[in-house]
Amino acid sequence: MATVTSWRGNTEVVTARRTESHDVPGIISLFSPVTEDLFGRIDVTYLLELSNLALTLCNEKNEVIAHAAFLDYPNWNITDQAEWEPFLHENYTNNKCTPLNTLFMHLIVAKEEYAAGCSQEIVRRAFIVLPELQFILLFIPAEERLGFSHSELDMGNVFERMMPVPGSPMERGFTLLVCPRHRCHPQLYVRQARMEDYDDLMLIWTPQSETLKETYGEYLLVDLIEREGEENQAAVCEVGGTAVGFMSLCSHVNVSLFQECFDLGPFHGLCKPHPEDILKMPQKPSIQGDKDESNQTSQKPEPISSQNLEHVPGADAAAVQKDGAVAISQTELPVGDVSNTGSKGSAAPLLETDEEGNLRPMYRGPSNVFRIRLLCIDEKYETRSLDFLHYAFNVFPDRDLCVILVPHHVAEFPLIRSFVRAVPSCTSRLGQELYVFHRMGLLTSFNVRKAATSDLQGVKMLVETLSLNESIWNDSKIFTEACRDSDGMPVQAFVAEVLDQIVGVSVTRDEMDIEYIRSHYNIEDFIHFNHHQQEEHGHLCHFVLNPVFHHYTKYFLKEILRLGHKSSLYYPIYPEYVGHKFQHPCAHSLTSALHYMVPVRPRRQIVYPLQGLGVNAPSEQVSKDQLKYSLNHTNRKLVLESKVCINTRIVVVGASDVGISFLETLIFWPCLKFNNLTLISVHGLPGKDPQSSKYRRFLINSHCFNDEDYAQMSLCSWVNVVVGKMTGINRSAKYVVVSKKKKVPYDYLVLCMGQSYQALAPTGADINEVMSQWPQRYVEKVPSNHFTLNDTQDCLEAAHWLEKNLVSSRGNVIVYGNTIDIYTTVETLLSLGIDGSRIHLVQAPLSSASPCLTDATLERTVGEALSEAGVAVHLDSVLAQWGQSDHGCITWAAFTTAANPFRLQCSAFFSFAYRTLDYETFKAINDACLVFDGRVVIDAKFHTNDASIRAAGPLTKFSRRYFRDELTHGNFNSKEIGFELAASMLSLFDPTPQPSSEPPEGSDRLIPIYRCCKVQGGVLPGGYNYLHISKPGIPMSLDVEHDPCNHGMEIVTGEAGHGNYFRMHFSRYSMVDSITCFSKDPFPVSNYICLYGQHERLLNDLYYRWRAGQLTDLYRPPCCCPGAGHPEENHTKWLSFNCTRH
Repeated sequence: MATVTSWRGNTEVVTARRTESHDVPGIISLFSPVTEDLFGRIDVTYLLELSNLALTLCNEKNEVIAHAAFLDYPNWNITDQAEWEPFLHENYTNNKCTPLNTLFMHLIVAKEEYAAGCSQEIVRRAFIVLPELQFILLFIPAEERLGFSHSELDMGNVFERMMPVPGSPMERGFTLLVCPRHRCHPQLYVRQARMEDYDDLMLIWTPQSETLKETYGEYLLVDLIEREGEENQAAVCEVGGTAVGFMSLCSHVNVSLFQECFDLGPFHGLCKPHPEDILKMPQKPSIQGDKDESNQTSQKPEPISSQNLEHVPGADAAAVQKDGAVAISQTELPVGDVSNTGSKGSAAPLLETDEEGNLRPMYRGPSNVFRIRLLCIDEKYETRSLDFLHYAFNVFPDRDLCVILVPHHVAEFPLIRSFVRAVPSCTSRLGQELYVFHRMGLLTSFNVRKAATSDLQGVKMLVETLSLNESIWNDSKIFTEACRDSDGMPVQAFVAEVLDQIVGVSVTRDEMDIEYIRSHYNIEDFIHFNHHQQEEHGHLCHFVLNPVFHHYTKYFLKEILRLGHKSSLYYPIYPEYVGHKFQHPCAHSLTSALHYMVPVRPRRQIVYPLQGLGVNAPSEQVSKDQLKYSLNHTNRKLVLESKVCINTRIVVVGASDVGISFLETLIFWPCLKFNNLTLISVHGLPGKDPQSSKYRRFLINSHCFNDEDYAQMSLCSWVNVVVGKMTGINRSAKYVVVSKKKKVPYDYLVLCMGQSYQALAPTGADINEVMSQWPQRYVEKVPSNHFTLNDTQDCLEAAHWLEKNLVSSRGNVIVYGNTIDIYTTVETLLSLGIDGSRIHLVQAPLSSASPCLTDATLERTVGEALSEAGVAVHLDSVLAQWGQSDHGCITWAAFTTAANPFRLQCSAFFSFAYRTLDYETFKAINDACLVFDGRVVIDAKFHTNDASIRAAGPLTKFSRRYFRDELTHGNFNSKEIGFELAASMLSLFDPTPQPSSEPPEGSDRLIPIYRCCKVQGGVLPGGYNYLHISKPGIPMSLDVEHDPCNHGMEIVTGEAGHGNYFRMHFSRYSMVDSITCFSKDPFPVSNYICLYGQHERLLNDLYYRWRAGQLTDLYRPPCCCPGAGHPEENHTKWLSFNCTRH
């Protein structure tokens, strides 16, 4: 906040913030008669789309009283945006403006009486927001054209005139005004701390004492000043002779500990190079399988050479090695490697291995690092914290690296935004984040330009240690030779250089699939599409930048946009399929710029019946079927806007629909970037191999996520994965035990395992007796031909076993259970070629009053299909005994019934009768003393009895104080549960103030209302495609659910036996609350799911057409189909015509 004073003497408290689209009317209202004379005709919305920085000042009533827009090229179209730097040096003398330190003001407007004060404040805020910014330039028409002098402008004297060279054409055309940083927010003077500074420093130390203690530990200021010596240094920054900041430095660093807990390859292990260093080691395969090199490989750009650094004060030639260093990208840890690694320093043996037997780098050289022990600075000047580092490197001239340790829960402050975050090992229990800064990062001669032929050798040296070095080098060569690829598509290559050495390279091309992107991704959450020309959309192919200059990434991207005349960049991440080593040719090298881009949510797509639409079908650019990918994006207005980095360690246990939805919500949340998301799962991330998804037919489908969804999320880019099962929780030390030996630390633990089918123990009774104590878990070793299917991997393994051992033999398959999965499993067995006469469907007693299929008509039709296939069905049977061979296989199984007991030969046994929490998971939860009452007990906000542990999904139940024991998360949509779980936690991390409203009194004693539908879909015996969409809640049979007293209405077309059954039920409010489809032919499931909750009027007056006898088949309604258009625009229109078959 700041106070501005009008020329009348009135004062106004103002707040500066980034300009938003809803500010446009307020900005236009501030235009004065001279605005057009100064800036020309301005389209404010268009200007905001192109602005690198746009700031608005608001008063306490949130009224816009001032606005300014800054771009990285001159206004008035004085010169081409890519050529302004040589133009400026040609026409103006003694200017030090570069693209890195300069922005141009294209518009400034303010409330007339506050114009001077607002101009000063808005320019000051621009310098605060962008620490690298040194000059703000403004071109205005010459005095002869304006009719008045620039000194008469009411801008608070923040600008001064820059004189052109004699004879320059700019003398008569325009006046160039410049505002240097020192006028508004100067750099700080840094010197050695003295005891005389104590009083000044205590004025800022005392208010921050608790924060400082939480961040750095407990220190006394006087001790830090007095302890100065060879190892310890203290510095202060001052303004006007008054100390406003303090930094304590120490050259004693526990390098071995940092090497154990972090991947420090990019910085040579924080040591100086030594001839006996061992850097290369065999790469540990990821748990996701053999990663495709072009998508998930580590980048190893060569650090900047010291040969051209003789002009850098304090540069040590020995500080930078020439044999390459690993450039770590984003949150990609050595996934699945949950072992602790360590280094013994120079006293270690020749080769060291971790407990997994993998070699790791060995560094023999002395320490090359000092650390920041503590930083305390006045909030007014905290964006100038980087000024301390010039002094720090001077007092430690033999050290080239500076590090700072920050606790995970501490918010990222301005200083560490210029540092590189060291990637921690997955099991690092240090409890702090390590940030690293190299001496060379202080260089401001970072220059970006188009690549030339002479740069190819430098590019080759930069990328020579990358797995994709040939691809990057070849694409760079293509640009220098032809500027087009083999398809004739324009290609652009840019290089970043420091002191005439190549430190970065990027290759882009025109984005030719922009219509597909617009229709398949919510790109308009970030841009106003109509304000961008087709040729302004660019596709990022490669991006490599030396990690020393990682903090210049956003400026590299900004220059790519400016020099390439682009307004937006898109970067796709294609999925990797381990089994087939498949990689789309358009998938490019992993970009280290991903941190500065935003992931774009995919759009739900309408499944169009293209043949039926004819000429009304959408264009092929929109409807074409191509490999799905995750899309990342940046544009001019986003490139200088940093995300808030959250280092809190969030560990999710279980890759269930709830867990995936939770992670998806965090990943796509705007303005936040979570660095420490970890998933613990038995089989890793889902969606790794679409070829195995066909075996998912064994189980009913919830339709929360499919392989396309997983590809469009690219969770592997943002989430660390530990493969294994949670076997313990240490709440006091805050870590999870995985597979009984590995430890994964957490700040927040989220339990989303769900319930799973367990091996059911035979009752052990005589088969003529009916036991009442049933079911119970089987505690011995599970027979090798006993299958409990819970996920795609289980289904895949079962299918392979069947194809190898049973399909060509004569044994029986017993499918035992009481859920709808028994039907989908039988149909899958039949599709695998197993004869129906060899399949025995044994139905266990129902665990609830509702049948497997809620519609009795469908139950009868499925029963008839089973009979036709020759499948024997046994009702209400309890597993009593089974026999095993010497090889540990079930050879026979006996069942008891109320009537006739029976015994069956068995070659494979599928059990779906007992679904509960896995025993090892239960034991871990119970031993951790989390409240367990049949399930994990939670409140309405997902809290367990531990404030750091949340739980959600079918493994949970609500506390008894809600008096709704029968209602659990299993009765609701898992995707919605995951979203609400994430939303409940985001308030802990999102600094953006949310509109507050008092919750109704007593709402904390109520269970939340969930509104999304529950979905079940699959293929049932007889080849019937089944879909049931219902409202959330306790399931019940149709005759109860649709009681006439509810005043609802039901529309049914077709017959189950004919394979064209379609039932749609409407509530008393004429809203669709249930849909059942039972068809021999496939149908567009996603379209039908969107019908849930719609009013019948949106379905083209369905009631009227039904009563008029116009509807005989809901799969093929007698109406024309809508014309092609934007999917979201046509959404309601499409619903009104209903959904037709493929």
